[in-house]
Amino acid sequence: MNKTRAELAELEGAGVLMVGNAFSPLLFCKGRPGAAERSGQEPFSGPDGKALRASLVALGYAPEHWAGLATWATDGTALDTELLRCAVLALDPATLVACDDEAAQALCGAFVTNALEVPGQVVSVCGMRMLSLGGFEDALGDDRSKQLMWARLKLIPPIAAPY
Repeated sequence: MNKTRAELAELEGAGVLMVGNAFSPLLFCKGRPGAAERSGQEPFSGPDGKALRASLVALGYAPEHWAGLATWATDGTALDTELLRCAVLALDPATLVACDDEAAQALCGAFVTNALEVPGQVVSVCGMRMLSLGGFEDALGDDRSKQLMWARLKLIPPIAAPY
């Protein structure tokens, strides 16, 4: 616990934007600031975050079982690949969701993989389930696109306890 607290404090000091709960089984990663973030709010505080959290509950996750990570720093610049990788590994999720194409690209760079290039496919990278949604926030304005996002989220139900 102390190790993780120290890592997270160091990451925050380096400008990494994280929200939610550490030790959560699910980590959302956002690569493009939406309206909420552009107005100075923390990541996932807008309609996209509310919709994602509601989706999690519908899938069977506990309401507090999520964390969020931006691929940009507090100064607006992109996180370098090593810092992004360190942030993901410190949060240690079982499942990592790239919410937009920018997040998928950043994560592919951080984990030296092309596994997230195709939205809607669940892949395993470094022991984590990973899924690219391919534009969650943009999909909220269109019913058909929202259905596609819901279908993709249903691919990552909670992982059952091993006992």
